[in-house]
Amino acid sequence: MTYPKIIQGGMGVAVSNWRLAHAVSSLGQMGVVSGTGIDAVLVRRLQLGDVGGHMRAAMDHFPVREMAERIWERYFVPGGKAPDKPFKSKPVPALNPPRALVELLIVSNFVEVFLAKRGHSGPVGVNLLEKIQLPTLPSLFGAMLAGVDFVLMGAGIPRAIPLCMDQLAALEPSEISIYVAGALAGENYVNRFVPREYFDGPMPPRPRFLAIVSSNVLAITLARKTAVPPDGFVIEGPTAGGHNAPPRGALTLNEIGEPIYGPRDVPDLAGFRDLGLPFWLAGGFGHRMKLSEALAEGAQGVQVGTPFAFCEESGIDPNLKTEVIRRSLEGTASVYTDPLASPTGFPFKVLQMAGTLSEKAVYEERSRICDLGYLRTAYRKEDGTVGYRCASEPVEDYVAKGGDVAETAGRKCVCNGLMATAGFPQFRKSGETEQPILTSGDDVANLRRFVRKGETNYTAADVLDVLLGEDAPATGEAAELAGV
Repeated sequence: MTYPKIIQGGMGVAVSNWRLAHAVSSLGQMGVVSGTGIDAVLVRRLQLGDVGGHMRAAMDHFPVREMAERIWERYFVPGGKAPDKPFKSKPVPALNPPRALVELLIVSNFVEVFLAKRGHSGPVGVNLLEKIQLPTLPSLFGAMLAGVDFVLMGAGIPRAIPLCMDQLAALEPSEISIYVAGALAGENYVNRFVPREYFDGPMPPRPRFLAIVSSNVLAITLARKTAVPPDGFVIEGPTAGGHNAPPRGALTLNEIGEPIYGPRDVPDLAGFRDLGLPFWLAGGFGHRMKLSEALAEGAQGVQVGTPFAFCEESGIDPNLKTEVIRRSLEGTASVYTDPLASPTGFPFKVLQMAGTLSEKAVYEERSRICDLGYLRTAYRKEDGTVGYRCASEPVEDYVAKGGDVAETAGRKCVCNGLMATAGFPQFRKSGETEQPILTSGDDVANLRRFVRKGETNYTAADVLDVLLGEDAPATGEAAELAGV
């Protein structure tokens, strides 16, 4: 098949929304929606009144009408909720989730992919995180029901996913092993999904699977030592936004506390070429010269995240986008690779901005709470049952669940912070409103290459024009930086 040169990065929560993916795909490249937290996003869109009626339109096409209607009736608020009223909660991910949550995961992923694909024939992908295991199977199924073309997955080793996709496409039961801290030898905890309990009609074709990796060692394992190999790879370097793979070897920090990456963290592209599978390069590739370099190395193209994250169509709150672009144009946009921020333990790139959780005072004033639960870790209780804890929840709660108090230092509530970044901040009954946390790749310093002279914003089409060298929008300084 003919692969796209540009994959638009799958950035959560709702940064890579259906509008952005639609804009990119309709121009012939691969638009990608984020499936991370999309159930909570749908719930909050409905409680804001479904502005524009897009959720209703997509849910009307869901193949099991009764399922979609249950969600609509439970969460839709005509005209939208009052600004000072909290969003209604939804069930949190669990090893054995209630049916209501499974249905919500299926429908929300269907809605996002359906809207991204509507009205054009370009390829659309969905991005999920291996680190967030519990929602994976129903999320995959919902995206596949909508005819998603590609599934992209990283933040771990997604060895089981291609086989799961085969099973879901055939409406066969599927399961994945769930990591449970403290599990005893021989204990195996699984999350099981039975498609025919939710849908029993014809399925669209199985999508292709691209594993997001940082080394050819992992790629070789996935390509040669799994039951069903991936269809290709996205090779992501440490300059990419969001969660980064930890440095290989012992963790060392620089003078400002960031992880130090070295020669061992540079991917061996010859090893990838030897696998004979298509691959794309990611992390600082938002430039047409970097695209040319990638093609010369045998890649199909590049994955680009940060430039798309701040374009008009992305899901980041418009006021935050305006401020980030202003700082980039001034040369003051600053990104910090925080080894502590994320409760996952993975390094997390944070954009340093006042009024966000990256600001010490904002972080310290926030009441610790874990009510979305996507990044919780499952742990074994003494009786063999499973409990859940998060290093960003109240310290006393984490410790009471067997967690190490040292693991709570500096941990930020990424779940609530990213929801706020996408314009869905929770309002607490205490009067507190959740504040955003902005993640970005190092390329945020170079957004000027996409901005027309005299303007302060840009579109997804502008990004593609600059990357592909077609009708480049930039003039003046921006043109020089873009190589126009």
